[in-house]
Amino acid sequence: MNRIRIFVDYWNFQLTMNKREASERGKIDYRFEVDWLGLGPWLARKACERIQITDYSFDGINIYTSYNPTTQEGKKFNQWAKNILSKGTGVSVECIERKPKNYPECPICHREIRNCPHGDCGAEMNRTIEKGVDTLIATDMIRLAWEDAYDFAVLSTMDRDLIPAVKFLKQKGRKIIHAGFPPLGTDLAAACWASFDVYRSRKEINRPPKKKT
Repeated sequence: MNRIRIFVDYWNFQLTMNKREASERGKIDYRFEVDWLGLGPWLARKACERIQITDYSFDGINIYTSYNPTTQEGKKFNQWAKNILSKGTGVSVECIERKPKNYPECPICHREIRNCPHGDCGAEMNRTIEKGVDTLIATDMIRLAWEDAYDFAVLSTMDRDLIPAVKFLKQKGRKIIHAGFPPLGTDLAAACWASFDVYRSRKEINRPPKKKT
């Protein structure tokens, strides 16, 4: 049996899906409800259909994400990732804290711009940044390959920073399949052994809305 391991950048996947779906529906914004607990087996199946193999086993999905520890929404997301998402069959979650991002500076006086300059807003521009997710993905892909934990890896991110890791694994005989959203991530897809379009079959991983009680 060919062992399939999945590696997914959560926010890269979710936000890309949201943007594509909003554009498809002609809306400014849209939240696509991903069936995260069923995503791993689905990606494994789609990858194997792409490379035309039937003798495979889904050997787990590694999901990498982040949260803002200073907001209630961020804390709630972290609890969901730890207490619900990580309890899924074959699911491993890395949820890291987002770090404060420096305020933008005026290009003339070089002073920080801490509040929105629009007169009808003026809100403080608190921003955070996600650091280390691409490094975690690369490290785990290489570590698990070294431990002979998979035969094929499915990678879902548009981050071209993963290209060196993919090329290294290819040199070592590991086959990486890119689960992407073309034309985004073209360089990463080209570095992989094969690729397929997630968005084309997105309805299969669209979690139905919760019923109101």
